[in-house]
Amino acid sequence: MAEAADFPGMTPSPARRWLRRTGALLAGAPLLAGLLQLPAVTAQAAEQAGVREAADTDTVAVAVDLLSPSAPADGETLTVSGTVTNNGKHTVTAAHVDLQVGQALATRSAIDRAAKRADSLSSDDGVTVGGKYVAKFAKLKPGVAQPFSISVPVDKLDLGKDGVYPLGVSLSGETSAQPWDRVLGVQRTFLPWQDGEADTRTPTTVLWPLMSTVHMTAETGSNAQQTPVFLNEDLAKEIAPGGRLAQMLTLGKQLDVTWVIDPDLLASVDAMTGSYRIRGAGDTTTAGTQQAVAKQWLDELQSAVTGKEVVALPFADPDLASLAHNGTGVAGSLSQLKEATDVAATTVQTVLHVTPSTDFAWPVEGAVDPSIVKVATSAGADKVIARSDSLAETGDLSYTPSAARPIGGGTTAVVADSWLSTIFDGDLTTASASTLAVQEFLAQSLELNLQTDKQRSIVVAPQRMPTADQARALAEAVTRLQGGTWSQPQQLTAAAKAKPDPAASTKVPSRAAYPASLRKRELPRSAFEEMADTQDKLDNFKVILANEARVVTPFGRALNREMSTSWRGRGAAASAFREGVRAYLDTLTGQVKLIDKSETKLSGRSATIPVTVQNNLVQGVDHLVLRLTSTNQTRLEISGEPYAEQRITVSGGHTTTVKFSTSAKVNGQTTVIAQLYTEDGQEYGAPVTFDVKVTEITATVMLVIGGGVLLLVLAGFRMYTQRKRAAAREAAEADEDGPQEGDGPADDPQDPAAPQDRHTEESGGQAGADDDEQPSDESPDTEAESADPSGTGERVDR
Repeated sequence: MAEAADFPGMTPSPARRWLRRTGALLAGAPLLAGLLQLPAVTAQAAEQAGVREAADTDTVAVAVDLLSPSAPADGETLTVSGTVTNNGKHTVTAAHVDLQVGQALATRSAIDRAAKRADSLSSDDGVTVGGKYVAKFAKLKPGVAQPFSISVPVDKLDLGKDGVYPLGVSLSGETSAQPWDRVLGVQRTFLPWQDGEADTRTPTTVLWPLMSTVHMTAETGSNAQQTPVFLNEDLAKEIAPGGRLAQMLTLGKQLDVTWVIDPDLLASVDAMTGSYRIRGAGDTTTAGTQQAVAKQWLDELQSAVTGKEVVALPFADPDLASLAHNGTGVAGSLSQLKEATDVAATTVQTVLHVTPSTDFAWPVEGAVDPSIVKVATSAGADKVIARSDSLAETGDLSYTPSAARPIGGGTTAVVADSWLSTIFDGDLTTASASTLAVQEFLAQSLELNLQTDKQRSIVVAPQRMPTADQARALAEAVTRLQGGTWSQPQQLTAAAKAKPDPAASTKVPSRAAYPASLRKRELPRSAFEEMADTQDKLDNFKVILANEARVVTPFGRALNREMSTSWRGRGAAASAFREGVRAYLDTLTGQVKLIDKSETKLSGRSATIPVTVQNNLVQGVDHLVLRLTSTNQTRLEISGEPYAEQRITVSGGHTTTVKFSTSAKVNGQTTVIAQLYTEDGQEYGAPVTFDVKVTEITATVMLVIGGGVLLLVLAGFRMYTQRKRAAAREAAEADEDGPQEGDGPADDPQDPAAPQDRHTEESGGQAGADDDEQPSDESPDTEAESADPSGTGERVDR
């Protein structure tokens, strides 16, 4: 009966209904209990969330501005100074700053990890020094910074064996939101500890780069000194007292470092010691006034590098990676690198009076691949400054190997240590950031030395153009290092010659491994194509110049600057510079041109056509050929050929006009093209096209001229007969009068000297003169040649 009640369409039995209701009640009991407790749970979660929010907002920034000495020795006192700033919303009470010393870090990787969590509140900072070595504050108000300073004897730090110890500087206190003592802020740094002299000192090479962005244009004045034109006055600001390069010089001369110099910087500052101009709006320039600043900087640099190692990079520091990846397929690009290398040593010797090393190539950030190495060594360098995060270790070495690595083909990779080289890349504008960078640098250097008793040569290659703050921090770190007990200075050439570690990696990474972040900042292929186009125009221009050095030198250096590494990340500025160089070259080449001609009229079967060449340059031009071509040789021939050529030489600031002989066969209009060529057959400048209208002499004109000649002949004959008749009458009258008394033999009519004979001779002489004269000859139909531009409807010499 009960089972039947569960069939579809039938009503459940009372017993079944009771069982179901009881089960549902029992199943819902926990849910009901949960619903009753929900308000209490929500309130507790909200309270905990409020506590967390208060904890997140009630933080204090701890800045360690001074840690002295950076690497303390036994018996010394360590001083830690800085500031604490309440960044929270609540006042901190019962605040105190403590020092904690952790266990010695065993590896360089551990140091790097610790540096990345320098202000994390969740890390364990070791043992608190405590005692009286605490800085206390009654209260810290929000937004207010307060200084602190703690001095503690080194022997109170319980330092053990030599090594790098993490040092935590923390602030603890209470707030109204959390009225119990807790850590509200921390700053961690490193304490290098070397008890006495190291068994083996590590030779360390520090590169000190003197480089800047591009400042000089290709433009020069037309005077004998060729006054240079600068893009702006930024370079003057950099070398002025307090400027970036002025500080780099002041700091570097106090250190034992290898100077790595871009010769373009020297050439630019040297140009500023004389007359120079600054580009303004449009085509305007203003006179530069920082000659004294430039001279002082160069004098100080000459003194600083005397007796020091100087490495000269190729002129303008060309971007080797961009050239390798995007430029080698463009004709002439590698030639630009070769020229930049060749001029480097000469520039440094001329300006600084020292002989630099030019054996080193330095790709951007030391990133290499086979194509970069190939390009870097193509101009003569046999050493490439790489970095250990590019040419990384692939074996199981437990220590950092020496910098020198043979990578094949007689090339040595000098591998700079990436940790030591990149520590100063960040924002070091604050004293705290600078102090942390110095301590991390010293910690990495000491840990490297402690890895093994084997002596190794280490190279530090910082960023190419450090800021003044970065340079100061680096200089402080190098000063501390060179005054320490585990390192010794070494020159770059010595590091490159050091015996390589046989276990070190010598495999250059593949092209695919080149960092994408660096690749996207490279100069594009189009940039190298523009450079090639400019070089072609320069080559075509220089062959016609009497003094090509006035043009080749400034434009050659400008092309080197177009390839500069300093354009990375500044694509628009790089493009504008290339366009400026090309536009200025077009302006110069346009100063040598043909003067436009209008329609020319040619009357008769032959005539000469004048063409004028103008030279507005300050120097003469030669090795030019002017070709005149008839487009219809059936109608008009030039010198009996379809075209004729004449060599052209024009002094500076002058014009010259040359004439071409032409002959016409039929009437009509013919187009003539005048074009300048270089002697090797390359077109130079734009052609000049003009029309020649040919008009032959017609039969009617010939009849008119013939009639005129006949009238002149008849008139001459009439004059002759009239004179003969007059002479005859005079002779008859003389015969009638007879000879007079007293007359001599001269009056004898038969005498050849008689008067009638004289009349006859005179008339005959006149007739001879008349016979010599050609009254029908035509006068020229054109005036003397003029060098002025042709006018409308000009006529030509026949």
